[in-house]
Amino acid sequence: QVQLVESGGGLVQAGGSLRLSCAASGRTFSSYAMGWFRQAPGKERERVAVISGSGGYTYYANSVKGRFTISRDNAKNTVYLQMNSLNPEDTAVYYCAADQRTWGTVKYMSPYEYDYWGQGTQVTVSS
Repeated sequence: QVQLVESGGGLVQAGGSLRLSCAASGRTFSSYAMGWFRQAPGKERERVAVISGSGGYTYYANSVKGRFTISRDNAKNTVYLQMNSLNPEDTAVYYCAADQRTWGTVKYMSPYEYDYWGQGTQVTVSS
């Protein structure tokens, strides 16, 4: 069982930056691939970035490549999402999720296949 708590959301102007954090409970954090997802009003939940348990593999959605960076600190049981050059289209509730399946599987999983979810944190980008 893993419990996830996101933080770091807020209101930022277009072009600004935010760093989201997701703190996980448990002693086997490094065995979980971690992902960041977002859901805007009236839209499906979409995958933003995913990182393998070791941190050696990452995936980014095309819409955030070059602007967002996912990282993790396994000693602190925390995964981060550094978001730069934010634009209004990035406005959404951001969720982190965890899953123990292998990177080869997790890399292709849809959002709803992940086993554990946080409660979400709101990110609002004003124009």
